[in-house]
Amino acid sequence: MTNHYQSTYTPNTPAIKEEMLKEIGVKSYKELFVDIPEKFRFPELDLPAPTSELDLKNEMSKLANKNSIPGEYSSFLGAGAYRHFIPSVVKQLTSRSEFMTSYTPYQPEVSQGTLQAHFEFQSMVCELTGMEAANAGMYDGATSTAEAVLMACRINKKFKVNIVDGVSPFYIDVIKTLTQATGIEIITQDLNTALNASEESTACYVIQQPNFSGEIEDINKLNELSKKNDALLIVISEPMFLSMYKTPNNYGADIVVGESQPFGVSLTYGGPYAGLFACKKKYLRQLPGRIVGETVDSENVKGYVLTLQTREQHIKRDRATSNICTSVGLIALMSTVYMALQGKVGLKYLSELCYHKAHYAANKISTLDGYEILNNNFFKEFTLKCGTDVNKLNSYLHENKVIGGYNTSDESNNTMLLSFTEMNSKEEIDRLVTLLSKVN
Repeated sequence: MTNHYQSTYTPNTPAIKEEMLKEIGVKSYKELFVDIPEKFRFPELDLPAPTSELDLKNEMSKLANKNSIPGEYSSFLGAGAYRHFIPSVVKQLTSRSEFMTSYTPYQPEVSQGTLQAHFEFQSMVCELTGMEAANAGMYDGATSTAEAVLMACRINKKFKVNIVDGVSPFYIDVIKTLTQATGIEIITQDLNTALNASEESTACYVIQQPNFSGEIEDINKLNELSKKNDALLIVISEPMFLSMYKTPNNYGADIVVGESQPFGVSLTYGGPYAGLFACKKKYLRQLPGRIVGETVDSENVKGYVLTLQTREQHIKRDRATSNICTSVGLIALMSTVYMALQGKVGLKYLSELCYHKAHYAANKISTLDGYEILNNNFFKEFTLKCGTDVNKLNSYLHENKVIGGYNTSDESNNTMLLSFTEMNSKEEIDRLVTLLSKVN
């Protein structure tokens, strides 16, 4: 009975597995994982004994209650993921079964609703960034940036990438991970050094606006340099910032990437999110991920199709522009519904709230002994130099039901990154200032 079950329902029997291992020249399946550092390779799992569903739910509830939840706590934590108000209609619409059960449209002609949702997302991203073309979304802002780097190297057939200091360290890690096997050279330097070094072998310059420390960069000179060196300019930007400030096309961006999370996507412990990716039209054929186009059928009825499918599992394989296998369409739909609800006026109003709350807080904190605002020009996030250890300071804030800033300290400075959105009331900000005044 057991043998019959294995041969009928288990696709790879022990004998077949042995044959496969022998064919590829390894003695055991463990040899397949030698690239993983040994200490992480086969960890010992100290799992508890089986338990009932009721006991398990109670245990999970106890663990969940240990979390400090924004709302119950005042939160000033940002660093790339931001707490914004999400209207109830966003979840109501995106929870409809037509969207919740949809995956990638491998048969696009029967997925018109999904394709239209992607098309609307692309259109709004183009308006938001001021660029001419956009795809249907990437995994997140970090992978969008890495794909932009790969795209720039394909276009220019050059393999040196210049990343300006201030780009999120998390994004840089992802860029290095996704380019490590390609022979691409990654250089990180401050903006002034980049401007004073003429590098004709550079494929692209990558800059973040605002940068990771909250500073709004002057990108015009970098744009001039990129054009001089026949390199592409990649700008990472935050969508709420784009609702209030000039769009990247105004300072010559070739590719714009970012994180859609601030628009209708909850924090959810860091994901899933959806990446923004837009570019100039002339680079459309190198655009990674999925692109939805609008057309008409033989009866002149509007329809939507996947366009320029030279990517991943679609047909081309070795000539694919990307290995991105899905557009995270459901998350992108959340941002689409959010943008449609808020409109241009609403988004600008929310951006202004973030700006004024952050600057109100900065003005208050700058009067305190032991603290210094390190930014000259910022939007909703700034770096605060503290007179005491940031971990101790954040512990004190936490004891008083406040989630403090992201610790950016180094050997010479105690600094934290504080973020402010429309969710932070004046009372919360004033209380933060009061608590800070007690520790310096």
